[in-house]
Amino acid sequence: MELFGTDGVRGLAGDKLDAFTVMRLAMAAGVHFRKKAKTNKILVGKDTRRSGYMIENALVSGLTAVGYNVIQVGPMPTPAIAFLTENMRCDAGIMITASHNPFYDNGIKFFDCHGNKLDKESEQEIESIFDNSERIEDDFATKKSIGKSKRIDDVIGRYIVLIKNSFSRELSLVGMRIVIDCANGAAYHVAPTILEELGADVIVIGDKPDGFNINTNCGAMHPEQVAKRVLDTRADIGIALDGDADRIVVIDEKGEVVDGDKLIGALAVHLKNENRLSSDIVVTTVMSNQGLEEYLKSNGIKLERSDVGDKHVLEIMKKRGSNFGGEQSGHIIFSDFAKTGDGLVSALQAFSYILAKKQKTSEAFDVFDLYPQAQENLKISEKRPIAKIEGVEELFKEIESLGMRHLVRYSGTENLMRILIEGKDKKALKKIMKKSVEFFRKALA
Repeated sequence: MELFGTDGVRGLAGDKLDAFTVMRLAMAAGVHFRKKAKTNKILVGKDTRRSGYMIENALVSGLTAVGYNVIQVGPMPTPAIAFLTENMRCDAGIMITASHNPFYDNGIKFFDCHGNKLDKESEQEIESIFDNSERIEDDFATKKSIGKSKRIDDVIGRYIVLIKNSFSRELSLVGMRIVIDCANGAAYHVAPTILEELGADVIVIGDKPDGFNINTNCGAMHPEQVAKRVLDTRADIGIALDGDADRIVVIDEKGEVVDGDKLIGALAVHLKNENRLSSDIVVTTVMSNQGLEEYLKSNGIKLERSDVGDKHVLEIMKKRGSNFGGEQSGHIIFSDFAKTGDGLVSALQAFSYILAKKQKTSEAFDVFDLYPQAQENLKISEKRPIAKIEGVEELFKEIESLGMRHLVRYSGTENLMRILIEGKDKKALKKIMKKSVEFFRKALA
């Protein structure tokens, strides 16, 4: 059974992620982590979905059945679980979340003892154990070796201290009016608390989760809610988080969304100017705009690209000695402060940049022009290897001959082909995109 996708295990709660599957997955993960166990503790957190109760209990049953002790910390941002796993000396951490997906989906993200997302080899081994009943049964605990669980409700303070320490003590948010949308998700309590403690005038929305309203017409997937409130209250900036708070969308004082690549570019140059950018390298994904690459190059910064997914960004960052990277979608990694994308760390770094520039948000982040991009999500019936599709090589050569960049890939969770083409000539871009869609629709119908 194939379980892991691009970011952990994700699916319809009660269907792909039913209690039996989750319990068996927990057993398989426990068997995997026990090989290098040091403390025999695993941390479990979750976002605010109703199905989190079912999945959490199934995880606890599975982990304790193979001898692990479980620490449950309740609703907590994904980056908080990554931090707390290492901080509390656990063998692993587990976050129950489907990120920006609707409430009826849920998911499970695993972290190793250092708070890093699992590599492909570890995921494959857990799947192998999952499919091997005999191996799981051989590791069933009995008598005094059966694990136990306990709930701790006060660890949020450790995470608050971590986040506040990422913001210079010489700076203050006094005088800054900020609208923040917590997406009725995992950061509904911690995010407003941090901003208020730093002195901001905070206007909070999306902070009343009921188990079903996570990401519903709010948060990073619906920044128009923040934009409206920013305009209504004449705020300086708006911040929209997603359900597990590892992603950020910034809205300027005009109610306009700041492009994710412009956000990364501005923050990268700010880090370099403060001598805080390691190796003068920034890592983004293949989705990032060519305009970003040219802007960074003009400022003496090299851009490295990874596959889509913040864990892939982090892998390249480690290899290249970089401490900053991210995705245009809002997963931004400041590895000096976090092991994964962290919406709150990113927000504070954005505030720090604005204070340094002494400009309005719209002016501060308008630092370069983007290349025009065309994107299409094409529904398909099968996922054939793209390189083996007859005529695809000739299509790609034609796109490149026009001086354009292309990215064609399959969705990791849906029967979709994602097509992105980028170039300076809008008219030619529109024409070649139409031709590409027709080509792949015919080839994969």
